[in-house]
Amino acid sequence: MVKKRAAKRKATKTKRKTAKTKRKTAKTKRKTKKAFGGYSINFKNRDETLEQVFGKAGIAPSEMTKKLWKFIKNKRLGHK
Repeated sequence: MVKKRAAKRKATKTKRKTAKTKRKTAKTKRKTKKAFGGYSINFKNRDETLEQVFGKAGIAPSEMTKKLWKFIKNKRLGHK
């Protein structure tokens, strides 16, 4: 009777270990996904500073997003 319980415990431990390894491999697969919606922006070799893109005055986050997209479209940095 005691041997059966010990065997069951070992079986559940191995099931837990295999479940953990499956989770780890699933996480590594997620890292290789493409950008959301398949849209990527490449800022490599850009010399512009944030002041050149957004200006020196403080702006709201919505204005920041508008200016950023305007910059991306004008410089043709977006790729689908």
